Amino acid sequence: MAVSLPLVFVLGVITWAAIKFLGIRLWVAVAIALFGFWLSHTFLAPAIESGTRSGVGVVDSTHK
Repeated sequence: MAVSLPLVFVLGVITWAAIKFLGIRLWVAVAIALFGFWLSHTFLAPAIESGTRSGVGVVDSTHK
């Protein structure tokens, strides 16, 4: 049975767990999110998207 989850949901769960269990402060998580948002509007965005897709493809292919 395959379950499809959006990457944003998975990252949100990881962020919640980091805040809850690792003691990461909320303002640090917000700062990292804002940095990612601003980084997505630079010339590096296509490379980041390609790398993310490749990584997800590798993980996905190992579970088939």
